[in-house]
Amino acid sequence: MAPPRDVVKIAVQKRDAIPQLIQLDQAKPLAAVLKEVCDAWSLAHSERYALQFADGHKRYITESNRSEIKNGSILCLSTAPDLEAEQLLGVLESRSREGRREALQHLVLLAPDMTFAQEVISREGLQKLGTIIEEGDDLGEELALALQVFLELMEHGVVSWETLSIPFVKKVIRYVNMNLMDPSVQPLALRLLESVTLSSPTLGQLVKSEVPLDRLLVHLQVMNQQLQTKAMALLTALLQGASPVDRKHMLDYLWQRNLRQFIYKSIIHSAAPLGDEMAHHLYVLQSLTLGLLEQRMRTPLDPYSQEQREQLQALRQAAFELEGESPSAGLSADRRRSLCAREFRKLGFTNSNPAQDLERVPPGLLALDNMLYFSKHAPSAYSRFVLENSSREDKHECPFARSSIQLTVLLCELLRVGEPCSETAQDFSPMFFSQDQSFHELFCVSIQLLNKTWKEMRATQEDFDKVMQVVREQLARTLALKPSSLELFRTKVNALTYAEVLRLRQTERLHQEVTLAPPILELREKLKPELMGLIRQQRLLRLCEGTLFRKISSRRRQDKLWFCCLSPNHKVLQYGDVEDGASPPAPESLPEQLPVADLRALLTGKDCPHVREKGSLKQNKDLCELAFSVSYDHGEEEAYLNFIAPSKQEFHLWTDGLSTLLGSPMGSEQTRLDLEQLLTMETKLRLLELENVPIPEQPPPIPPPPTNFNFCYDCSVTEP
Repeated sequence: MAPPRDVVKIAVQKRDAIPQLIQLDQAKPLAAVLKEVCDAWSLAHSERYALQFADGHKRYITESNRSEIKNGSILCLSTAPDLEAEQLLGVLESRSREGRREALQHLVLLAPDMTFAQEVISREGLQKLGTIIEEGDDLGEELALALQVFLELMEHGVVSWETLSIPFVKKVIRYVNMNLMDPSVQPLALRLLESVTLSSPTLGQLVKSEVPLDRLLVHLQVMNQQLQTKAMALLTALLQGASPVDRKHMLDYLWQRNLRQFIYKSIIHSAAPLGDEMAHHLYVLQSLTLGLLEQRMRTPLDPYSQEQREQLQALRQAAFELEGESPSAGLSADRRRSLCAREFRKLGFTNSNPAQDLERVPPGLLALDNMLYFSKHAPSAYSRFVLENSSREDKHECPFARSSIQLTVLLCELLRVGEPCSETAQDFSPMFFSQDQSFHELFCVSIQLLNKTWKEMRATQEDFDKVMQVVREQLARTLALKPSSLELFRTKVNALTYAEVLRLRQTERLHQEVTLAPPILELREKLKPELMGLIRQQRLLRLCEGTLFRKISSRRRQDKLWFCCLSPNHKVLQYGDVEDGASPPAPESLPEQLPVADLRALLTGKDCPHVREKGSLKQNKDLCELAFSVSYDHGEEEAYLNFIAPSKQEFHLWTDGLSTLLGSPMGSEQTRLDLEQLLTMETKLRLLELENVPIPEQPPPIPPPPTNFNFCYDCSVTEP
């Protein structure tokens, strides 16, 4: 007879004792269960003991998480968390250095558990750890362990980072600024300061004033990947917390100190693979740097500004006046104005007063900046562009100013200038770090590409929008390749000629026409069930391989990881925390298990509980798009296992796999793309023998039956 649903069969271990195999009744109070376990080993005072999971981080069993105990779970009997916390904190106050070190090592193992952390915090554990950190008697392992425990306790969010004292933060800053320091201490100190900077504006200003940028540059140049990553994390946190003016000054100083060159040569092109966290911080640095252009992009030209009028005149003079010459000299004011207006029209402005063209935002003054940069840094290409097109009489001239204004808008859209930074994205461009003034340099390449494409298309003014569509496609396709340098970008984008774009479009159009023929559509419909089965099988295999997920809070982007995978028999989801930088663990070593049979539903986006609970996540569209949860039976209540996918592709794979386990249809965009690719391949294989044979829109008509069937042969009649 099967045991009741609320009864699970488990093992309970105790040091120097024979394990107990018991049937745990989930309906029975946990104190009563502990009493029975202690009585079996003849232990008095059961209130001094607690049950823990034997694997993983050895979390304490409480009434709130006891439903995670499944059949076959292994628990261990240990000291109650309140007594354990009191004992370990007492050792921290002793004079025995060896005793303090062992206590800290034990605290590092237990601090990730919320139950234990609350007991430590309630007994002023943070203050005692803060004393060890502030005194700094041991600048080696003991200090590193104290910092690690302190960080683990603070990550639970029970205590606000704003409650930290100024002397404590200054002491941690001192550890960051010291030259000779244990290599394990400074990454933890940098991580703590990053959390402080992101969470407390007041303490963030203290960190900004006390930690010199030169010191962070020193840490970045150390060939220690962990130290580099944490230094870059603090640097991006300081930049995010700074005002736009301060941010510009900081970035200008960093560029003067050759940070860009160091990132390009020693981090991006390092022999060691680039970690996910470093990739994210490089993306943030790129976004913040491009974000400095937003003010110019959203500022229209002021027709009453003397400086801006002089810049427009400089643009005109660079194109039409030779050095030392002025054709308008000696002319009357009206004649001079008429000549300037005509030259501005030749320059490609749609209005005789160019200020009217630049009143549009975006791109505002950023378009003027781009045109001036092009005229000053590529004067020969600028003069050739303008004179070549202004002297044409066949209506095929390419308007430089109008093209520059629209191209600036296009580049801002492609590079997402002015958009807020994502908390998870890693989509940085190596080309950005290969060149000073990368945005303006990219414009110089793109405007020459536009002129080249204009001539290849033999375009007129009426074709302007068509040309811009082609240029958008050329730039988008090339940027997606992530070229490592501007020269490589120039080579690739110039190779993507108008003829090549037409060929790609024609190929896609022909493919679409073939696939839309009625007989082909019917064949595709017949193939879909088999191919959907292949996709479901692939998704489940991907879940079996498992994925590393990051824990994201509303306060900051955490660097904690956890791993989740599906068991080979597709019956259990196995998961547990892992250390940053560690390889994915073996499924059998994961402490937590969630039976697939207990799953109820899949939630995505704003429907997820961890998105609803954290207000900052609601405002982050990117993070919201990567969130998903599965609800499952938690006793009589409903509980959730929450995920933040590392990428959009992983989001699609996991939501598809979980939908398959729940018996629901797979509705992700990745499924649609995979199905389309498989259908295309399978259709082409089926039609190989019909190559160059036209397929009719309709099947041939069935001929009418004959008037008689005398032509039939009667097999029953034998010939003599």
